Amino acid sequence: MHIIVGFPAGGGTDVTARVLAESLRGPYAAAVLVENKPGASARLAVDYVKNADPDGSVMLFTPDFPMTLYPHSFKTLSYDPLKDFTPVGPATKSMLSYNIGPMVPASVKTLKDYVEWCKANPDKASYGTTSAGATPHFAGVMFANEAKQAMNPVHYRGGAPALQDVVGGHIAASVNPISESMPLHKAGTIRILAVTGAQRSQFLPDVPTMKEQGYDVVVESWLGVFLPPKTPDDVTRALSAAIGEATRSATMIDNLAKFASEPLYQTPADFTEIIKADLKRWGPVVKASGFVAVE
Repeated sequence: MHIIVGFPAGGGTDVTARVLAESLRGPYAAAVLVENKPGASARLAVDYVKNADPDGSVMLFTPDFPMTLYPHSFKTLSYDPLKDFTPVGPATKSMLSYNIGPMVPASVKTLKDYVEWCKANPDKASYGTTSAGATPHFAGVMFANEAKQAMNPVHYRGGAPALQDVVGGHIAASVNPISESMPLHKAGTIRILAVTGAQRSQFLPDVPTMKEQGYDVVVESWLGVFLPPKTPDDVTRALSAAIGEATRSATMIDNLAKFASEPLYQTPADFTEIIKADLKRWGPVVKASGFVAVE
């Protein structure tokens, strides 16, 4: 089995894919290899799996945004997330954090405080994102809309450079997966004002959600598995069952906790409904932002 990842080795998606690969060896295939095919904002990997043989030997392991945001942000897209793939299921879920650094005074302790500071300092009301068109970008858009305050997104090539500029005082804030921001928050070099989950994160129990603070922003990201189109049902069911077994294993739970992620299992039918709901939710957000991805 080949797990195709659209990002370079060492990143969060790649590391999680390798955790999953260990759990799938045996229950699903004798050998499970992770192949990195970065490029075109992960679309190279997506297209590769779209055109692979539907025999269960090749699967896509991807974050949500190539399947739920790209259909709205690219003028033309070479794939349809539902018609051109066989959704198998998510494997993990996580949330994002809204972070501020030394550019923002220590007296700012809540999102409301931060919005007031932005109003008083509109030229500094910017936030870093992990990349243009990804989930952190539009989580920031949702917050700005809720706050009724202009906040300019500044796009970086990954979460680490964005956080470096927050720590260095070059930019006020950033939106990152909590796995990236949590170590700096605990070290005291940044301050996490909120997380984007429906409930607080078990990894940051003292940090309130955006919704708790009066801003109706709930963004929970998933990493999910897709097979090529027209994959037989028995193959899909077999992989789904193996993923379910993996997500219940203590080894995978412990490994995911290191990256502030939790296992998540859904049937292929339920996963399909999640994708449909995400597509419906993100459409108006992307349209209202006016963002169009660079081809």
